[in-house]
Amino acid sequence: MGVLSTGYSSSLLSKLVGVPQNNEWYPSRRKTNIVYCQGGGNVIKSSGLSSVLTERSSLVGTDHAAATLMDAGSLVLSQNGKSQAEIVVKDLVPYGGPTSTTLIGLEDGIGIVKFLRGKKFFITGATGFLAKVFIEKILRTEQDVGKIYLLIKAKNKQAAMERLQNEIINTELFRCLQQIHGKSYQAFMLSKLVPVVGNVCEHNLGLDEDISNVIADEVDVIVNSAANTTFDERYDTAININTVGPCRLMNIAKKCKKLKLFLHVSTAYVNGQRQGRILERPFSIGECIAREKFISEVSPKYLPTLDIEGEINLVSNYRGDIEDNLLAQKMKEIGLERARRYGWQDTYVFTKAMGEMMIDKLKGDIPVVVMRPSVIESTFSEPFPGWMEGNRMMDPIVLCYGKGQLTGFLVDPNGVLDVVPADMVVNATLAAMARHGVTQRPDINVYQIASSVVNPLVFQDLARLLYEHYSSSPCIDSKGRPIQVPMMKLFSSTEEFSGHLWRDAIQKRGLTAMASSKGKMSQKLENMCRKSVEQAKYLANIYEPYTFYGGRFDNSNTQRLMESMSAEEKREFDFDVKRIDWKDYITNVHIPGLRRHVMKGRGMGSQ
Repeated sequence: MGVLSTGYSSSLLSKLVGVPQNNEWYPSRRKTNIVYCQGGGNVIKSSGLSSVLTERSSLVGTDHAAATLMDAGSLVLSQNGKSQAEIVVKDLVPYGGPTSTTLIGLEDGIGIVKFLRGKKFFITGATGFLAKVFIEKILRTEQDVGKIYLLIKAKNKQAAMERLQNEIINTELFRCLQQIHGKSYQAFMLSKLVPVVGNVCEHNLGLDEDISNVIADEVDVIVNSAANTTFDERYDTAININTVGPCRLMNIAKKCKKLKLFLHVSTAYVNGQRQGRILERPFSIGECIAREKFISEVSPKYLPTLDIEGEINLVSNYRGDIEDNLLAQKMKEIGLERARRYGWQDTYVFTKAMGEMMIDKLKGDIPVVVMRPSVIESTFSEPFPGWMEGNRMMDPIVLCYGKGQLTGFLVDPNGVLDVVPADMVVNATLAAMARHGVTQRPDINVYQIASSVVNPLVFQDLARLLYEHYSSSPCIDSKGRPIQVPMMKLFSSTEEFSGHLWRDAIQKRGLTAMASSKGKMSQKLENMCRKSVEQAKYLANIYEPYTFYGGRFDNSNTQRLMESMSAEEKREFDFDVKRIDWKDYITNVHIPGLRRHVMKGRGMGSQ
């Protein structure tokens, strides 16, 4: 499959993206109730006196020992990796330069609802997990929002409309809006959501001329939520989507006559192998984390220099030299090797970081906001607690443990899992969008939505919470029996973890007992055990950069953004991660949501 299109302008990147050499950008210069759903789905309108209504008690932030970890859109590798001592936040040395522009609080707040009124959006990655929560909140917040154009990968308009119906309009996430609008729900949604056939991997996003002109004439805000989040993706695939894709979208942005903001959804883990307290600052073109790490130890002439066009050339040149059956594996290997060479832990976060660099290089006078969430998990409260879709970052481990398939994992017990609920990410995104969409300064502002500094979730605490949940609400096996799980064991070395996996596999499959009487069968069981162990070790190897991560994501810009909001906005667009009670969220919100929306009730038993 061809990776990158060619043949438009002077440089390779211009050819790939289709950026005109002289492209002009044209900037332009009643209060609404917000509706909430309770856990049971009942609709409640906010009068401005209350915001999030759930079936749970109010949450109070708790103090935990500090430390960090992973993300849902990015992952990071630490070279020294294992056995890191617990990092105390107050002792962390800040990394990075000056932060973004200080935000001045306004008496009337940011004006989020006012900003949304009448605005028209163009959103990529529209059928993804986070984008759907974003769309739902906009439509529930301000019903007088303008058209929302959704880029959908499909063969034609009919197929795009089918995806819109099946993956957005008719999904459970939108049940509050269904209750609000009743019989007019379909008409309302179709009056706002416009499916656009296209693909971020194609020149001009694959848009036909008519819709391209409509977007250029009408759109106020572009939101790039498209990404390939596979940690070890083929390098050519990841570069095309995560690095060149934003360039193609920026080319569209420069044609928009009314554009007020370009908002890019990234990940906190674009910070790669940086350690300590990591500030919210944008990347410059060609910035190389490996150079930062070794600048005081190695002669500059031996330090790697990141050339993004060179990386694009690298994958483009490989296409014709390798047989198809070998190309996929070779591209995966190249991606991981290049990422680690330049200071990132995997292909995903490396190509996302290069995407940020290209946005900064190409933006010109376009106002840009970059949102960097850490590990995005199920909704905290909106539109109801616990909604999620697909297996997020930590969920395969959570589910395998609950089903008795995984009794230990490779992780720093004192390390931190940096988690943020999806609705808090969306609320922060809306606040940042309104804040900078109003001011329209031609700069780039970065916001990290993360918990590792202000409210860390420590791995050993997470393991205890998982054990407590599954002990009181066990999964059910195929014979209807409750699955009893032991306390998860946390291993700080690969050798210890591997030994545990073998002992556990042998015990579960009765290999020792079979060996004495059925040698052939025991050999078969041994092969099955070996396969099971190798799969678990592969999973641990992919996660290791995050389970031993030494960075902590500062969120000072995000805190200042929250301070600039009015009291009512803080209630209706809450993203204060400090107030999350992790015990309540993990045991009463996230795992039940995972079992309901991802497992679809399979093996749930009584809840």
